[in-house]
Amino acid sequence: MNITSIATHIFNARMRAIEKHITGGEQLQRHVLDYLTEQGRKTEYGQRHGFDNIHGYDDFASRCPVNSYEELKADIDRMRHGERDILWPGRVKWYAKSSGTTNDKSKFIPVSAEGLQKIHYAGGFDTVAIYLRNNPKSRIFDGRALILGGSHAPNYNLPGSLVGDLSAILIENINPIVNLVRVPKKKTALLADFEEKRDRIAREALHKNVTNLSGVPSWMLSVLNRVMELSGKTHLEEVWPNLEVFFHGGVAFTPYRHQYEQLITSDRMHYMETYNASEGFFGLQDDPTDQAMMLMLDYGVFYEFLPTDNTQQNTQPIPLWEVETGKNYAMLISTSCGLWRYMLGDTIRFTSTNPYKFVISGRTKSFINAFGEELIVDNAEHGLEYACMATGAEIREYTAAPVFMDSNAKCRHQWLIEFATPPADLAQFASLLDKKLQALNSDYEAKRYKNITLQPLEIITARHGLFDEWLRQHGKLGGQHKVPRLSNSREHIEQLLSLNNA
Repeated sequence: MNITSIATHIFNARMRAIEKHITGGEQLQRHVLDYLTEQGRKTEYGQRHGFDNIHGYDDFASRCPVNSYEELKADIDRMRHGERDILWPGRVKWYAKSSGTTNDKSKFIPVSAEGLQKIHYAGGFDTVAIYLRNNPKSRIFDGRALILGGSHAPNYNLPGSLVGDLSAILIENINPIVNLVRVPKKKTALLADFEEKRDRIAREALHKNVTNLSGVPSWMLSVLNRVMELSGKTHLEEVWPNLEVFFHGGVAFTPYRHQYEQLITSDRMHYMETYNASEGFFGLQDDPTDQAMMLMLDYGVFYEFLPTDNTQQNTQPIPLWEVETGKNYAMLISTSCGLWRYMLGDTIRFTSTNPYKFVISGRTKSFINAFGEELIVDNAEHGLEYACMATGAEIREYTAAPVFMDSNAKCRHQWLIEFATPPADLAQFASLLDKKLQALNSDYEAKRYKNITLQPLEIITARHGLFDEWLRQHGKLGGQHKVPRLSNSREHIEQLLSLNNA
């Protein structure tokens, strides 16, 4: 009997519990809420908001406000300085550095010991459990897992609290047994310099029996291209003949699928999407024939959903058991890491309620997150303002979108700008904008590091009146209609470019 066959028995018990998601979603979520509010009574936040008097969802919704990061920031800062029992019982040691908000370059998401185990690691465990159920002939544990991660951020550390990318926190705290079946070694995995890390990972993994990959598609592709350079092979299965699955998340896989299929031609290769973020692990693809993911309901995450298709004012969030398929909702989470009714920023659309399955439909704000850079409109506006002031330029309209990776794993942001007063030196303007965006957004800064994957941004000058003409063609000229500023899709910018060249 191979190692994977033995390990499968460990995961089978969990599969029986996952089956309760099909018909018992409401019960699971009510149980999670009861547990969270019980723990919340032991905290300052719970005392401020009367958690002692919460006895169900209606009480919770009436007493606990909806929060953005800004509303929780002061409490999180106190936690980072070592104070106990603020948002979650006890002292929270770890904080995941995530993309900045409108006010901060970075935000720090608390990762409690309980949340680490019962949310983040639980999601990883269930991902493997479901994969093994769907692939009973799997041999993933008979080889190594190539797992990409981020790095610690020691410049943000405070006495008693540590900061890092979520993936680095997971690697730092993982069961030592896992290190026996993973690659690269821990020291390499936590390197901050991605150029050095990429080369080291490729060299360490090159001659190992890698059976599975885990990571963000854009960064993984960069590493795999380095593996191919070192090996001199044409296809990845020539390097790792037993490779069978890529567990991916973080950014949409669609733009990368064709490149992966060109790189890995084996018909035994599988792809499985997960929905994990600094704030928690929320869903996974349980059916390889269905792109929708199953919402995981027993991780210590209580979900609420704010309808975004409703034009009425003062729309209130609703619990899971009131959602409908086909509608877009902004997702709110309350977690065992101390986030209470936290606006995550993602919008989702349910495709099924038995079980609860969904697709990510967008963000609550215009953004670009094709490569994990989380560039928001506020970053763009401040960056353009800075470049204009420095060069004397004036902008009339603009839009930006990603240019997805080519065969060499290179990518960039493409900006189409209609200037009222153009800069004397467009290259200087582009450089100033790029540097300001890095100063404003730590995730963009990380992805731009040494041009390893995300190249310098590109600016194309739009002819006068282009955006008005585009709006007119779409029946949106005038009124409150606006040009999409940032988009994760190239749909709008391709239409504009075509019109610009006509």
